[in-house]
Amino acid sequence: MSANAIIGILIPFAGTALGSAAVFLLRGKILPRVQKLLLGFASGVMIAASVWSLLIPAIDMAEARGGPAWLPALTGFLAGIAFLLILDSVVPHQHLDCDKPEGCPAGLGKNTMLVLAVTLHNLPEGMAVGVVFAGAQQAGSGLTLAAAFALSIGIALQNVPEGAVISMPLAGSGAKRTRSFLLGAASGAVEPLGALITIALTDIITPALPYILSFAAGAMIYVVVEELIPESQAGEHSNIGTIGAAIGFAVMMVLDVALG
Repeated sequence: MSANAIIGILIPFAGTALGSAAVFLLRGKILPRVQKLLLGFASGVMIAASVWSLLIPAIDMAEARGGPAWLPALTGFLAGIAFLLILDSVVPHQHLDCDKPEGCPAGLGKNTMLVLAVTLHNLPEGMAVGVVFAGAQQAGSGLTLAAAFALSIGIALQNVPEGAVISMPLAGSGAKRTRSFLLGAASGAVEPLGALITIALTDIITPALPYILSFAAGAMIYVVVEELIPESQAGEHSNIGTIGAAIGFAVMMVLDVALG
């Protein structure tokens, strides 16, 4: 594995850790308006990344290989949705604004359940980064190293507020700041792990790269529609979440076009 790939897959995790460190700098809980803005920003980044960094390259790749250009994108996208739907139904987790846990009963503590909820969000992001860097290493894939870094940086940007959104409420609920930081950072550990596994399987996944790119896009869109957008739109001042989504989408779009 190249040094560029190692750096690239660690950037999103660094974003989560940086956001989680906000627990040492800020007092109390995140203001609801700020939380809506951050959640909206994260959803905008993920939507733009799914389109420009994953679905469009998948369609272009399939078209270059011949056959229906839309088929891998459609198949992979729906498979990614189904995969996250199954995980969401099986893995025990709990969201910040909910008192009732989801998934299979496990008897875990609330803090652990909150971390697992964010971990579910981070899984498709790690897969996306890994598959793009894996594709960038393959000649003729149409994916460039610059595009891979654009995706990695974009996901890191949305991981910064995501890390804060998980660590700050934990500290506000009575957990020690160091523990809150470690739990917040740990929620992002699945990203480099998923990326490493994907890159290690490069030779196997290359023939199915359009499907896997679309799979990652579907998984990310599931997270956006199921969790991020509803949370950013709940209660009053929902337009703040919408503004955050627009900013996040624009930032990721510019990153991908400028660097890709």
